[in-house]
Amino acid sequence: MMKYRYLGTTGVQVSALCLGTMMFGAWGKTSQTDVSRIVDAAFDSGINFMDTADIYSHGQSEEMLGTALKGKRDQVVLATKFFMPMSEDPNERGGSRRWIMREVEQSLKRLQTDHIDLYQMHRPSSDTDIDETLGALTDLIHQGKVLYAGSSSFAASQIVEAQWASQRNRHARFVTEQPPYSLLVRGIEQDVLPTIRRYGMGSLSYSPLDGGWLSGKWRKNSASAPTSSARPSARFDMSSKDNLRKLDMVERLSQLAQEYHMTLIEMAIAFVINHPGITAAIVGPRTLEQLNSYMPAVDVTLSDEILDRIDDIVKPGVTVNPDDNSYGDHELTATERRR
Repeated sequence: MMKYRYLGTTGVQVSALCLGTMMFGAWGKTSQTDVSRIVDAAFDSGINFMDTADIYSHGQSEEMLGTALKGKRDQVVLATKFFMPMSEDPNERGGSRRWIMREVEQSLKRLQTDHIDLYQMHRPSSDTDIDETLGALTDLIHQGKVLYAGSSSFAASQIVEAQWASQRNRHARFVTEQPPYSLLVRGIEQDVLPTIRRYGMGSLSYSPLDGGWLSGKWRKNSASAPTSSARPSARFDMSSKDNLRKLDMVERLSQLAQEYHMTLIEMAIAFVINHPGITAAIVGPRTLEQLNSYMPAVDVTLSDEILDRIDDIVKPGVTVNPDDNSYGDHELTATERRR
């Protein structure tokens, strides 16, 4: 049975699972028929929280989700994001007031709605003063086009900076943060999650299956394991020592899940939504079958014994492969280090 939590201190209640729509459209090769079936099934199962972004399939995800939500829009807490490049034009991206005011209109049109419940900054910007971004979002809230603002992949220091800017200049504040979190990506336990809780923010974490690593599909000595030639990203390079360690950990986690009579998927998602600092886990199915495999996790409670054994496999606060982090990386580039 679906569980609901307050979205930070907003008074809005959202489902513990949030339907992520990155795979809607060309990126996931899904048709409108497939999308509508997934959205209907998610809604019928009690999911009232859905998250997309303008960049997903270059606007197609928003369009398909908007079509699928006809007749049920008011029963759904709808979240989308801005920031990523939408064209070669250097001004069609980022956190500037100029871009936010333009792009929100496009997202509203694609989503076929007159307001966005949660409008999120997809990534922090080193080029735009956060005061400018928050000022634009505040005006959109006053206009009724946006109800709440949120951030995504912000480091703890950036979360604090944004909160201070809101207090100092009386802007609307970010009421949510969207960080990566999973059994294998636990870095946010050190500072991001405590910071989120300190400011009373909601947290909708993404990649609870770590991009498929915890789906049970990729295992040691498995023909389906990704290779560096098939997936050149560092996240899937099987010559990497960090990824080899991940394969070992996946084996141990799989055995642990089996011992407690659950699937690895169920244990992985339950681990995320059982954390007191997590409001909702974003699950991004490409098929209805994938969605159905996620749903039992809502009813799974992990005992202290299981959690201790998980900690023995992956230490708290540790991200096994640093390439899985999507925040804080730019601070360590050569130019930022001055060498």
